[in-house]
Amino acid sequence: MTEPAPTLYEQVVALEREGTGFVLVILIETLGSTPQDAGAKMLVTAAGRQSGTVGGGKIEAEAIALAQEMLGQITPQPRFVSWTLKGDVGMTCGGSVKFYLEPHVAEGAGWPLAIFGAGHVSQALLRVLVPLPCSITVCDSRAEWLEQLPRARNVRVVTQDQPARLVAELPEHAFVLCMTKGHTTDLPILQQALGRKFPFVGAIGSEAKAAVLRRELVAGGLAPDRAAQLHCPLGLPFGQNHPHEIALSIAAQLLSERDRVGGEMPAAAPAAPPPPAPAEKPESAPG
Repeated sequence: MTEPAPTLYEQVVALEREGTGFVLVILIETLGSTPQDAGAKMLVTAAGRQSGTVGGGKIEAEAIALAQEMLGQITPQPRFVSWTLKGDVGMTCGGSVKFYLEPHVAEGAGWPLAIFGAGHVSQALLRVLVPLPCSITVCDSRAEWLEQLPRARNVRVVTQDQPARLVAELPEHAFVLCMTKGHTTDLPILQQALGRKFPFVGAIGSEAKAAVLRRELVAGGLAPDRAAQLHCPLGLPFGQNHPHEIALSIAAQLLSERDRVGGEMPAAAPAAPPPPAPAEKPESAPG
């Protein structure tokens, strides 16, 4: 006996378990002549329509294209869209439709963050970031520090004696944070990261450290305007030098920059000038 095909909601559960990103598209309202009734549903993955239908033809193609566009964003948000079939979609029907699109981000996808250094501030920062829709890579040469990090599905831990090598593997829209054990380990990572067009590159430290880093980055061949885009000191100007307070100030800055750049972050988006720091965060503090 042939087993019945899985229902749409059974497929939703399966996609969630697999960690596959998808958008649930629901036709919530119709007016006039339309090819499908309100309540119709469709699942869309990055590959296209998974199952269900909201009317076929041009209207469905438009909904699929919008859903796939949402899956390509860093932090996709649910959307309502209203289309007239003739004016917006180019169909001969004279009706209109309203859709609700609900994105479900794939496991390991989302806003990419790369943190170099697994010291005290990184330990605190990770606990703030893990619940967010992001994908976090933490790299350090010190296995004993990496072992102390919280484990989560959206955290990847990398042990690397030469962390700068990891920069080439990062996605072009990653936010890169240097919080290693010191200036000499930060510099080669920053040289590689600022050589690419990541939308955000930051380093923990003082204003004095920032000046030295920018000078040495330029001496190493980096364009002065790109060196000037380094965010250092890292974090917004509030709080004291407790690792958890520093972590909160960094998380606030990251969220502000993420929202400034927008959901679909272009690789070449310019970074904002570094904000003024309050009290200097000690350069020697473990990242």
